[in-house]
Amino acid sequence: MTETQYLSEDALIGSERAQLLAFVHDTRTEIARLLDGLTEEQARAGLVPSATTLLGLVKHCAFVERVWFHVSLAGRSREEVGIPEDADESWVLRDDDTVASVVADYRAAWAEADEIAAPYDLYDLAVHNRRGPLTLRWIYVHMVEELARHAGHGDILREQVLARETA
Repeated sequence: MTETQYLSEDALIGSERAQLLAFVHDTRTEIARLLDGLTEEQARAGLVPSATTLLGLVKHCAFVERVWFHVSLAGRSREEVGIPEDADESWVLRDDDTVASVVADYRAAWAEADEIAAPYDLYDLAVHNRRGPLTLRWIYVHMVEELARHAGHGDILREQVLARETA
């Protein structure tokens, strides 16, 4: 499979889990690609009134992976996982955050999430969630929704960043 191939195109008649995992994979890939070819300055560019940057967006998505899989599904505390209690803090960039380090951390969070979820069935409950018990199926659908929304935000930010370079 090439990096540009969508797994969802290969899961048109697959099992429910195969289809969900394909869509989660595809949206994860879109998030990771947001930083492709950008300089550190471009990745950190603030173009909207909020603290949102492309680098911060990808960093936040690593946080999202860890909240849903490490915390909600596996029952670990945010402190134990090393992530902030407040989601707003997950967007904050440190001086040592780079395109390479943030993408590597995101890919690691994604791989860890897959490993955590692997032994569970879609109907198994994540009981460590503030909403109360919910299924792994719900988590996968939510991941598609949240990551797709962030990928869309990132597409617009990336277009703005690149347009500044040609203006």
